[in-house]
Amino acid sequence: MPLIIKNINPNPSNSTMIDKRILEVVLWDQKEELEVKREQNLCRREEESLIDLHSSQAQVVIGVRRCGKSTLCFQALEHAGVNYAYADFDDERLHQLDAMQLNDVLEVLYKIYGDFKYLFLDEIQNVEGWHLFVNRMLRIGMHVIATGSNSKLLGGELATHLTGRSKEINLYPFSFSEFCALKGIDTKSKSTKAEAFRRTGFDLYLKDGGFPEMMTISDTRSYVNDIVKNIVFRDLEQRFKIRYKAAFEQLVQHLLNISPTIINAKNLANTFHFKSDHTANNYVSYLKQAYLLIGVKKYSVKSKLRIVQEKTYAVDVTLMNQRENAFSGENFGLRLETIVLIQLLRKSKIHGWDVYYLNERAGECDFLVCNGRQVVQAVQVSYDISTPKTRTREINGLLLAAKTTGCKDLLLLTDHEYGQEEINGHNISIRPVYDWALE
Repeated sequence: MPLIIKNINPNPSNSTMIDKRILEVVLWDQKEELEVKREQNLCRREEESLIDLHSSQAQVVIGVRRCGKSTLCFQALEHAGVNYAYADFDDERLHQLDAMQLNDVLEVLYKIYGDFKYLFLDEIQNVEGWHLFVNRMLRIGMHVIATGSNSKLLGGELATHLTGRSKEINLYPFSFSEFCALKGIDTKSKSTKAEAFRRTGFDLYLKDGGFPEMMTISDTRSYVNDIVKNIVFRDLEQRFKIRYKAAFEQLVQHLLNISPTIINAKNLANTFHFKSDHTANNYVSYLKQAYLLIGVKKYSVKSKLRIVQEKTYAVDVTLMNQRENAFSGENFGLRLETIVLIQLLRKSKIHGWDVYYLNERAGECDFLVCNGRQVVQAVQVSYDISTPKTRTREINGLLLAAKTTGCKDLLLLTDHEYGQEEINGHNISIRPVYDWALE
């Protein structure tokens, strides 16, 4: 059965060799956890189809902590019916495990699971030297499945040490379709009752977001605080040796409070008394690497203009209102815009497309979906377009996108309105997000 491996102390100089007998106890305990998981009602994820278990490439699932990466890999392996092994390095009993002991882990796993050809490594970027081990496994014909929650560490090490031998799969918290599947909400029927239940479900999704475990717990605020703290303290402050911890933590809360926002490093440096704009840029980069924030670049045919004025979004709307000292929770327009972006990213990753925002002197458009240089769709998002002023502003943004890029697929997404507009030869489709997101 494939192998699953989680967090290892990234600093082997401070680690301690763990006796194989202890390793065996831990890994047997984790095998029992798999049995419990097999009894759970788990939601199928669209990204499961992207995991190629027959490939000689390492399959690497990346995304924010707690978005369901481990479960996605577990389900792919279970549904394939292959023999695999499992080791979870988030286990506190293994936090001092030296990377040199990965072979000891492999030996114990063979003892527990017998012969297997699949190896699953969870949060693998925490293991210093992991790439050497993975390379060796690939050379002997092992099928490697790995997860990670730091894009730069994974991406840099994959590019350097596994050139051409890895495939990255992005995973986000639940989409609205997956949310409905888990909640038992009918997404097909056109009846009044089914439509009402979908609307009610989307109202809840707009409030609570899509982190899988949020569906089954009552104290959601503590849960979200724990996610943020684990990412900030464990994944970022320790790994990147953040000097100004208090200011960095304030920056995290500030950016989540004002999300979505265009990053201005100079203003952030002044606000939090960083020594330079460079420090502010680094800190924002760390948050994006850990997928707490998602960056969207400004649209331009000129490369140098695409690297300035990046706009950042929270990776899930629950981070906007379920934290301590959160103030952006009631802005439904911004929350709706965030949900649309993440759904566009899900779709675009499958097709190999990119998502930008348009901001010109004449106006702006929330999102442009691009296939290379070609803009295949322009999308505006507005919670309520009932007033003529708002409706005109949103439509003008789409017309500007059409004029600037030549795009013909113009979409205005709202909370509840359907419609069609034809203006100056341009057809604009108006749809509610809850319906569009179920395509």
